[in-house]
Amino acid sequence: MMLHQTSHARSAFVLGSFVAAGTFHVDRLPRPGESLIASSFAWDAGGKGFNVAAGLSRLGVPVEGLIPIGTDHLGTLAEAALERAGLSASMLRLHPGSTGIGVAFVGADGENCLAIQPGANRLLSREAVRSAAAGITSAAMVLAQFEIGDDPVAEAFAIARSAGIPTLLNASPFRMPTDEILASTTILVVNETEAEALLGPRLPQKAGLAVLRAEATRLADVLFERGVEALVITFGAEGARIVLAGSTVLDQPAYPVDVVDTIGAGDAFTAGLAASLLAGRPWDASCRMAAACGAIMVARHGVLDGLPTQAEVTDFLRAHTPMTEGSVPFDLASPAAKHRPKG
Repeated sequence: MMLHQTSHARSAFVLGSFVAAGTFHVDRLPRPGESLIASSFAWDAGGKGFNVAAGLSRLGVPVEGLIPIGTDHLGTLAEAALERAGLSASMLRLHPGSTGIGVAFVGADGENCLAIQPGANRLLSREAVRSAAAGITSAAMVLAQFEIGDDPVAEAFAIARSAGIPTLLNASPFRMPTDEILASTTILVVNETEAEALLGPRLPQKAGLAVLRAEATRLADVLFERGVEALVITFGAEGARIVLAGSTVLDQPAYPVDVVDTIGAGDAFTAGLAASLLAGRPWDASCRMAAACGAIMVARHGVLDGLPTQAEVTDFLRAHTPMTEGSVPFDLASPAAKHRPKG
């Protein structure tokens, strides 16, 4: 996968989403019909698109993009959140009505369940994307997720592909990607549940993790026929499997850490993967960086303040990468396109 070389060769354009996120910490996740007492509650800025944009910014990647918010009081949280994340308020697009809102439960083991009402995120249009075409074509990668509608994703990806710019889609919250979107998607990132939904009837009944890993190549072949060039499936604590066009398969183990909160881990993984590819590193090194970002994230409470910085990822990888004679320490601040961390 070749990145588009511009004067901003490492920049990203993110089709974002913004969600005012409320998080309840409970001893365990509730059962159907059950009420629980929470040990704590916190409001935070969130949304998958915002989280990825913030994660890229923390990793030193210049970010432009579009983030829809509503005219209600929750929308006022967005500008301050973007400032905290090092993002420009010019990314915000105001729409009449409600801002996206989400509620999550986080158990003592770090596992979570959540629901999101997209609000203004579903109002982002093809016209808004066309008005930002200059930002798209000056980026080195365009990223999107499914807290916004199909139309803006399809439009942005078509503009990017026509300019030779790679695209990354995180198909979450899951819906089946349209043929129009897949035709312009370079990298598709899904988790285990989303991969099962993509496979649908192709997946054998009572399929476990091993079966899903084995089916990843067959799923990738179907997606490659529709335009995708790389499939990334994340399995949480079981790591990730990456299938590249040409039948290259990479397995990235998860780094062992004490899990505190898994919310935002997938977004941190995606940001780390994109940041490393934008820096010119090969896929194996980029997968290690993505896994490191996810590991750092799950060991912390909160999303925005939990997203790792360049220095934190560099230190983490140095501590978790066995060194061999002649190898050099991993340094996120250095492009090191030819460096492949050992281990």
